[in-house]
Amino acid sequence: MLFQSSIRKELARSFGATLVVLVTIVMTIVLIRTLGQASRGSISPQDVMLFMAYSALGRLPTILTLSLFIAMVSVLSRMYRDSEMVVWFTSGQGLAGFLRPMFHFAWPVLLVIALMALFVWPWTNQQTQDMQSRYQQRGDLDRIAPGQFQESSGGNRVFFIDRDLAGDKASSNVFIAATEKGKSSITTARSGRLETRDEAQFLMLSNGQRIENVAGNPALKVSDFEEYGVKTRDASLLGDTIPQAKLLSTRALIKDPSRANLGELAWRLGLALSAINLVVLAVALASANPRGGRSGNMIFIVLAFVVYNNLLNLGQSWIFVGLISFGHLLLALHGGVLLLGLAWLAKRHSHWSLRRRPRQRLAPLAVRGNESVS
Repeated sequence: MLFQSSIRKELARSFGATLVVLVTIVMTIVLIRTLGQASRGSISPQDVMLFMAYSALGRLPTILTLSLFIAMVSVLSRMYRDSEMVVWFTSGQGLAGFLRPMFHFAWPVLLVIALMALFVWPWTNQQTQDMQSRYQQRGDLDRIAPGQFQESSGGNRVFFIDRDLAGDKASSNVFIAATEKGKSSITTARSGRLETRDEAQFLMLSNGQRIENVAGNPALKVSDFEEYGVKTRDASLLGDTIPQAKLLSTRALIKDPSRANLGELAWRLGLALSAINLVVLAVALASANPRGGRSGNMIFIVLAFVVYNNLLNLGQSWIFVGLISFGHLLLALHGGVLLLGLAWLAKRHSHWSLRRRPRQRLAPLAVRGNESVS
């Protein structure tokens, strides 16, 4: 059919162009954040590109939803400006009839959004969490290369080793400069080795010297030692961390319906339901004023998407604190938005008016005019 094919072709072009622009913007933001995390020591600099890929993949459902929404509004607004909508209306095609070609074009995108929100989102979170955990659990000494000064993850220590002693997690000619609790110290030793004692990891130094200085005090304290231990990290960091709700699969969330898990499940289902509702809202809200600019309606549309998306996040927190139940949130938020969109679409389709028409009083005025003439 000419009506559906022409709309689908224009939607495909607009959706592709919008998706490319949004992906470029999001990737730029993700790149800046990832480089910042790498500079702070949260992730390995070698894993920056892989971390970016996982982060962008997790944000893809929101990007697809916004791209689809903007594409539909742009196409319908363009048809209003160019008077194509008038041609379709006069040919017997109502505004509600645009829902069929819209959903016919959008259903593959809606399916991808649902699958990614329910299955890909927790997988990407797990991958990025594993990358961060593996890098942070390496410890300060694991990151040191022989012959190089290395700052600790907390930024309060600087390590240096001359060379590794093979086979025993030991090093020779160790240098440590630290600043803790208003004290600065310099520790040197001929050798050092790693040991785990009482759920904590220590660097055991042998045959060395330690110089301490209190801030504001010119006096120095010099100590010689045969063995000295420096705590590097807690051994508990080596174990597995407690999984968060966003790291769990959708099946695991359903099996353990706690408040945190139900909030995360509502958010994932909300991404799919909101994408469906936004298709209806795009048809209902799209319009164009020939006397106004092209950006006025688009700003309102983007604002509506931002408010809807923020309500998804608020709903997740409301379930977590117990303000609303899982079913009531889905029914109130997504059901309410769907009813609002359908009601607004029915109003525009049937040309309902909320204003009362003024009563015509031409006949009494005419009678009074005749009387005055007589």
